[in-house]
Amino acid sequence: MNSFNHYAYGAVGDWMYEVLGGINIDPAFPGYKHILIQPQPGGGFAHVSTSHMTPYGRVSSDWKVSGGKLQFVVVVPPNTTATIRLPDSQITAVSESDRPLATGTGITGVRQDGASTVVETGSGRYAFSYPYNMRAGERSHGAGT
Repeated sequence: MNSFNHYAYGAVGDWMYEVLGGINIDPAFPGYKHILIQPQPGGGFAHVSTSHMTPYGRVSSDWKVSGGKLQFVVVVPPNTTATIRLPDSQITAVSESDRPLATGTGITGVRQDGASTVVETGSGRYAFSYPYNMRAGERSHGAGT
């Protein structure tokens, strides 16, 4: 009998959480006090939903590409903050809860970083939406590699 508790099985799960779902620990704030959320859509996936129980509560990342739009819902647990990177997006094209992206309602900062929009948030639920070309995203992010 071979053990089914092998690192190879965990490595696949780790890749799914960190790359597809984008849920990452910020090395500057260990223990999920500040969370980095930076999904990499692609690799043949059109929808990914991941979550992880932290000491502060559940963090989740749920994205879907449909009809030329990326819809991305993030839940940041209480008493934490997050940096959310929206791949292949422009600030002016991103909406949060069907409103133009702006600071307020938990969003503490927004900036453009190359081809990504970076949003700083407090705890809460955030629903982002913006035009997204899956094929262009796969080329620039390499999630399928």
